[in-house]
Amino acid sequence: MAEILDREQLVRRLTFYRDLGIKTLWTGGVNVESGAQPDPVPAQAVNNVQPPSTPPPSVEFPPPAEVVSLLPPIFPTDDKLELIRHDMGDCTRCRLGRTRKNIVFGSGNPEARLVLVGEGPGADEDEQGLPFVGRAGQLLTQMIDNTASKEGIPIRRENVYICNVVKCRPPENRAPEPDEMETCGQFLFRQLMVIKPQAIVALGGTAAKALLDLKTGITKARGNWYKWRDIPVMPTYHPSYLLRPYNQNAKREAWEDLKKVLHYVYD
Repeated sequence: MAEILDREQLVRRLTFYRDLGIKTLWTGGVNVESGAQPDPVPAQAVNNVQPPSTPPPSVEFPPPAEVVSLLPPIFPTDDKLELIRHDMGDCTRCRLGRTRKNIVFGSGNPEARLVLVGEGPGADEDEQGLPFVGRAGQLLTQMIDNTASKEGIPIRRENVYICNVVKCRPPENRAPEPDEMETCGQFLFRQLMVIKPQAIVALGGTAAKALLDLKTGITKARGNWYKWRDIPVMPTYHPSYLLRPYNQNAKREAWEDLKKVLHYVYD
């Protein structure tokens, strides 16, 4: 039997499909507004039916005001981080699965009020299977721990949750390709929906683009609030960018961004 959704559930589901980059939903011959099935074809006429010259009608976003959904759930209603990791398996859904050593799923508090999203694993992360454990990760730990301490906020890195847009290391640490980000994005979105943080920090331009589809660069986007599915998002510089000696101003700006986020979440 088809699953019937109320308007709020339907909008939430179609929005999720849109966030994954799906622009068109094929109805399979069902009237989406009424839910009516097409008239049956007489048995004796089946052999005389010719293939249609045009594809079946499609439903374009945004959805109509009142519709009946016949779409199957794209994610479990009782989703958990353990289930998401199980669903990933020994993932080879994109080319990154052929060269990586370990899947880097995420780490930290599964009930965190703050989630930080990076670009993708590096060599150290690929070796250990944990996010942000190399030089950039050590700097990120200092940023979280020291900023929280100076601002009188009693948290440390282990109190937040950290993950990446793609879960496998791109070769030579190159930026993830759009199709790789789209393939892995379903798992990132599920992680965020399970944790339901009060805020998200997008570390670098790749993370900001994956979450917000920003057309502007990280220099202009950083320090400003945006939203992903009603969750506030703060883009800022990636720690690896801050390691370069000529980026001292960027380091100060990133600390200010993080301070703003910590006060927003924990005050």
